[in-house]
Amino acid sequence: MSTSPPTPSKRPASWAWLLGLAITIACLWWAVRGVHWDEFGAALATVNVPLLLLVVGIATLTFPLRMIRWRVMLRREDDGPIPWSALWHAVAIGFMANNLLPARAGEFARAYVVKRQAPVRFITALATIGVERLFDGLFMLALMAVAIAAPSFPANSVVGGVSLSHVASGAAIVFSGFLVVAFIVALHPAPWLRLADRLTRAVLPERFAHRVNDLLHGLIEGLAVLKKPGRFLTVLWWSLVQWVVNALSFALCFKAFGLAVPAVGSFLLQGILGFGVAIPSSPGYAGVFETATKVTLELYHVDPSRALAYALTYHLTTFIPVTVLGLYSLSRVRLQLGDLRGAASESR
Repeated sequence: MSTSPPTPSKRPASWAWLLGLAITIACLWWAVRGVHWDEFGAALATVNVPLLLLVVGIATLTFPLRMIRWRVMLRREDDGPIPWSALWHAVAIGFMANNLLPARAGEFARAYVVKRQAPVRFITALATIGVERLFDGLFMLALMAVAIAAPSFPANSVVGGVSLSHVASGAAIVFSGFLVVAFIVALHPAPWLRLADRLTRAVLPERFAHRVNDLLHGLIEGLAVLKKPGRFLTVLWWSLVQWVVNALSFALCFKAFGLAVPAVGSFLLQGILGFGVAIPSSPGYAGVFETATKVTLELYHVDPSRALAYALTYHLTTFIPVTVLGLYSLSRVRLQLGDLRGAASESR
């Protein structure tokens, strides 16, 4: 029997690919506006290479940190810990897939790979990845608030005519709301499951209602970390460590390019990037990454040519290690890149 997931319809994937490509082209067009290529080349020529190599190493370190945090959140069906190797292969393959496949296929690929390697449900693994994203959003927003409150932050800065402080405040409310709802459901799942059971059985055929309710049980299993104070605090700690380390890589890259951007500006950059790459784009966030980085650096009065040189260099050099590590892990778990394209069908 084949262990590969069924192949999904190509039409949705094609639309996702075309939409991502269109957005990538538009962002790349915007990113190169105002760039003087002689100044761009000069910025690349003067980069501090040893410091840049350190940047790449620190940026890559965030992936093992994600693995450590995920091990706290995701447990086996008997509540035991998932083996380190299974988690690492899943994390490396997931982020490699985000770099090489469209429509953020890496999130599904990550859950699919760990499900193959450990006794854990696909939907439970996917739910923990969703909770991770809530923590990521809240910590990025908190660190963005630090950057916005710093004296070095340019006063009255706007992006697209909208105040950054207003955007950050609104996003914080949304993410906090999702986390509160997740807490409520995790602490008292029974009434919500009963309500879902009644609703689904009222509007769906029996076999579909059973499937939906089974998925909901798996999702609630993935929220278990929220009702265990010790594990919850541990997740908070590793989330903070991960995003401070990630910001450090951006700050050191400022130094490598000789940019007069304060270190605290790295908190703002990673926050804008974190939300920017959620926009559909081509694999690897091409174009979106460069545009978000250029927008942020121009707030600190970095000229467009040097800003683009920074963005492309950081993006390309940090893209390579996790992609190579992910491809190696893919070979270790005896999968092919094509197997990951249909990983989302595991949830259906």
